[in-house]
Formats: sequence, structure tokens, C-alpha cells
Amino acid sequence: MPHDHAIQCIHDPLLVVLSYLVSVLGSFTALQLAIAIPAARTAGQRLRAIFTAGAAMGGGAIWAMHFIAMLACRMDLAVSYDPGITATSAVVAMVSCMLGLGIASAGTFGWGKLIIAGLFMGLGVTGMHYSGMAAMVMPATIHYDTTLVGASALIAIVASIVALWLAFNLRGWMQMLGSALVMGVAVCGMHYTGMQAATFVPMHDAPAHVAGLSGANLGMGIFTVTTALLAVMLVTSLVRQRQRAMVQI
Repeated sequence: MPHDHAIQCIHDPLLVVLSYLVSVLGSFTALQLAIAIPAARTAGQRLRAIFTAGAAMGGGAIWAMHFIAMLACRMDLAVSYDPGITATSAVVAMVSCMLGLGIASAGTFGWGKLIIAGLFMGLGVTGMHYSGMAAMVMPATIHYDTTLVGASALIAIVASIVALWLAFNLRGWMQMLGSALVMGVAVCGMHYTGMQAATFVPMHDAPAHVAGLSGANLGMGIFTVTTALLAVMLVTSLVRQRQRAMVQI
């Protein structure tokens, strides 16, 4: 439904690029970490591998990409983000990815199980996106196009099924890098479809100043911190893989 006074969201190109890069790095790191899930010899090792791979996928590839891309959205009104809801959206993303990896890796691999795991993960990612949108504190209301909301959810579910299949079927570096590049496109596609579904309509009687997370440098800060954490996780994973290979020789 068109709105006469709707505000357009203009995206900052630099933050859009950074959101894609962090999604690719998060996807690549998660795929590397997922190698340890089927290789685990104990329940504790398996849980730790699911936790770290899910954190990299949900926190880095998905949530950090989403939040940086949200900060890339520039509008002619003051916008900040509620810290509690924003933190909750990050937890939702990570837990849904951990659940997806846990379901998909339990017992013998099968397409039925993979689709159920992807459904859980995809709906969790969708929940993360729209709870992240609900964290926006601004003198405006958000109206959604239900068709585009449905499309964004479908993209999230399909991307999740693909990500889970890749996590348990890829081992080569070049395969993983190519898959991470594609996953970055899928995650960004879900986010920007969700953003396209939103129309922002100003509330003229609302206060101009809003409190919460904001600032021009916040997106750069999130990118820097997330990249550093993912790099540490990736290096640690590669060192452990080498140690396991040395033990087997």
C-alpha cells in the first residue's frame, strides 16, 4: 500500500561492501569450523564444533552482515538501535544456526533431515532480521509488504539448506571460498529483500532525538571487531586441523 510521506532508505556503498565481505568471511570460517563436526570423537567435541561453527555463521556471516547493512541505511530522520533487542537478534541468529548444524549432523545424512534443519535455521534467520528491524528507534513507523516478507523468508530457508549441505559436503579451500562468495550473495539477498519490504512513514508528533546505538563509525567498528574475531576462529581451526592431521600420520 503506497504511503504519501514515506521516507526512502539510501544505502552507504562502503558499508554495503563491508557487509558483504563480513558475510563471506563468516561463511568461509563457518565452513572450515564445520569440518570438526563429523570428525569429532566425543559428544563434547561435537558440541564445541557445532557451537563455534554456528557462532561464526550466525554471528559473523548473518548477524554482523545484517547490522552493518542496517547502519548503511541512511534516512532523513534520526535512527538508533535498542541494545537489548539488537543483542537478542544476534542470539537468535547464532542459536538457529547451531540448531540447524546440530539437526543436520545428527546420525546419518539425509535430505529430509537437511530440509528440516534448513527450515529451523532459515526461520531463525528471518526472525533475526525482523527483530533487528524492530530494534530501530526512530520517529517513524514501519509498514511491510507481506509478499516481499515472504520472499525474504524463502530466500533465508533456501540459503540455510544450501549452507548446511555445503558444511557437510565441502573440504577443498577453493570450493569453500567459492561457496562462501555465493553464501554472501544469498545472505545479502535475504537482507535487502527484507529492507525492500519495509516502508518508513514519519510520525510528526514524535521527538526528533532518539536514544540507542547509533553513530557514523558504528558500522566500521562492528566490521573491525567481527573480522578480528572471525580471523582468530579461522586460524585456531586451521591449527587444530593440522594437529589432527599430524596425529593421524
